[in-house]
Amino acid sequence: MSTAFFGPDNKPRCGWTGGAPEFLDYHDSEWGFPVKDDRRLFEKLCLESFQSGLSWRTILVKRDNFRAAFCHFDFDKIAKFDDQDRDRLLKDAGIVRHRGKIDAVINNAKRAQELVADAGSLAAFFWRYEVDAKHRGKPQSVSTSEQSVTLAKDLKKLGWKFVGPTTVYAFMQAMGVINDHTEECVIRTEVDQARTRFKKPD
Repeated sequence: MSTAFFGPDNKPRCGWTGGAPEFLDYHDSEWGFPVKDDRRLFEKLCLESFQSGLSWRTILVKRDNFRAAFCHFDFDKIAKFDDQDRDRLLKDAGIVRHRGKIDAVINNAKRAQELVADAGSLAAFFWRYEVDAKHRGKPQSVSTSEQSVTLAKDLKKLGWKFVGPTTVYAFMQAMGVINDHTEECVIRTEVDQARTRFKKPD
């Protein structure tokens, strides 16, 4: 029996798409499409960190609030956050008020600056861990991978926080570093085509 979710056009999508009303547009227009914009990459990794222990819907419905609270994830601005900013964020009911995760975003913004100085861009670094279709199993059959374990270890060595293998794998799925749409999903081919056209950053 198929576990696909059929959208308004009666075409199959990944099963999780039917889990909440907000998921369809996110799935069809964002999830899995390759990204090389550093701010978007930083945002997504931060949001995946906030999701830890929560549902993605909780984060997705608050995404605009997160963007407003964190300067649209401009890591150069976040790196300058001080105790007053931290207190402001801890009082912001529009986001997830978790001190450790908030501190991790501020810390990771500084680490992002260092990584850009070393690698040229976040995109150039993250896309080193791209997963080729020939070297992976069935889509959405695992929550970590060899590449996500390696990337998580490498980030931690560089001082990043809240970047475990599962968080990193979800980030890789979302940002197109891997195409993890199911085989029957109508969007899978679109993502494959987008990844074929995508020019990886140097």
